[in-house]
Amino acid sequence: MNEFTHKGKDKKEFVKYIFNDISETYDFLNHFLSCGVDIVWRNKFIKSLNFSNHDKVLDVATGTGDVAFAIRKKYKTEIIGLDLSVNMLEKAKQKSKKYKIDDISFIEGDAESLPFDDNTFDKLVISYGLRNLGNCEKGLSEFYRVLKPNGKIGILEFLHPKSTIIARIFKFYFNKILPRVASLFSNSKAYRYLPESVENFLSADELKSALNKVGFDDVSSKNMSFGITSIVNATK
Repeated sequence: MNEFTHKGKDKKEFVKYIFNDISETYDFLNHFLSCGVDIVWRNKFIKSLNFSNHDKVLDVATGTGDVAFAIRKKYKTEIIGLDLSVNMLEKAKQKSKKYKIDDISFIEGDAESLPFDDNTFDKLVISYGLRNLGNCEKGLSEFYRVLKPNGKIGILEFLHPKSTIIARIFKFYFNKILPRVASLFSNSKAYRYLPESVENFLSADELKSALNKVGFDDVSSKNMSFGITSIVNATK
């Protein structure tokens, strides 16, 4: 039985609340609980999208901006980072000063109602945020709308591992160990929500179908770390 709501406006409000609440410890826990492998995942994700220096990029659910900063450090792209959580965005702005990167715009906004014109961006990325939308299909439709023709979307997300052994280990860690360790540092609700949100999210095949349904083509999926996390790319 689910402890949390996984669709609609109530989910969106809850996600906004927990990310505002855990913003102070978010970066530390990401690196600590993944043993630093999240940095490897992020770098492979960025490499998969073949950015160019002239790309206009939207980073949806940017959080504290790690993906946006990683892209900007390698390419002279124009990047906007968008998130529902003002506290997470404040952390991103603080990191901008620390890294002396002053040309990334971090704005508050809703992934399901993007404040941009049609055909605006060359690339759109979302890392570990698609699962947090109140309406995934609505979000994907918005992503399709704001991308230019032949624009590319990159999704980095936790999907169900196909290996039974790995799936069991992953599920045990996510459900039993991670929430207990995280609760020592941060809001326990956030890290109880995490494994439940993965359980209630789409499979790789279902995500591919959802992308095709809103108009994306050339959908590809690559598993990392025995399928614990996946990169999904597609083209408008």
